[in-house]
Amino acid sequence: MARIGFIGVGNMGGPMAANLVKAGHTVTAFDLSPEAVAAAAAVGCKTATTAAECAAGQEIVVTMLPAGPHVRAVYGAPGEQGSVIDAVDAGTLLIDCSTIDVESARAVSASAAERDLAMVDAPVTGGVPGAVAGTLTMIVGGPKAAFERAKPILEIVGGKVVHCGDAGAGQAVKICNNMMLAINMIGVAEGMSLIKGLGIDPAILHEVSTAGSGNSWALTNYCPEPGMTKGAPANNGYKPGFTGAMMTKDTRLAVDAGMAAGVPLPLGAQAQQLFQLYGKAGMGDDDMSGIIRLLQPDLRD
Repeated sequence: MARIGFIGVGNMGGPMAANLVKAGHTVTAFDLSPEAVAAAAAVGCKTATTAAECAAGQEIVVTMLPAGPHVRAVYGAPGEQGSVIDAVDAGTLLIDCSTIDVESARAVSASAAERDLAMVDAPVTGGVPGAVAGTLTMIVGGPKAAFERAKPILEIVGGKVVHCGDAGAGQAVKICNNMMLAINMIGVAEGMSLIKGLGIDPAILHEVSTAGSGNSWALTNYCPEPGMTKGAPANNGYKPGFTGAMMTKDTRLAVDAGMAAGVPLPLGAQAQQLFQLYGKAGMGDDDMSGIIRLLQPDLRD
């Protein structure tokens, strides 16, 4: 069993840390939220008062942070007091599960390499339900040797672990995946809204499309129309598994990457704008599937 420092134990990181504890690992948790730290302690984690303290003396450090600037600030650089890269012992494995821009992932990996530290970027997909169940898909970038070291840990929190390539490759695949999900979710929301506007029970569209060419993960597993999919946030007032604000961030990362690569993303850009509008309407902290409420205001009640 390993000594693991887990930095960022919020909605996603908290259940992931809990699953590592259940697997028998010794996990020390840190988060800027006292409530998140208390919740981690309640499931058996030790606690730390700073990120550097959380990382010191560990065999593995896992991070789950909001965005690239947070990841850069926490990992820092060799010799930078208070940084994770400076605090860890030689041989420590670093695993960043945040969803961030590719450039930040590569920059942090390069800083780790200056100390000969193994590191992978391992963003996840599957939302809070997947984090709780330990069925996340882990999308991993980094050297093959680092991936092989990280894989046994990632398999505890994820049902599927995929090595995508060198540093930053995990982030590249993740933002493409989430952009496609955003576009699909908006399409499902429009279809469900239109069928109701035409006076037809949306359950009929759901039955037909889940068996036909209109099917998608968003329709089958996460339908934004209430009552269609068991366990979907739509059935619980759009309480988040994955917030609209997070989808706004991820689609922005995809659009920015497209601009940098010279790849036009007309639907991705439109999805990013719609999720930004969703946030401006005061619903960004709700689940991203709640974007259907821009089309059906009666669902806001």
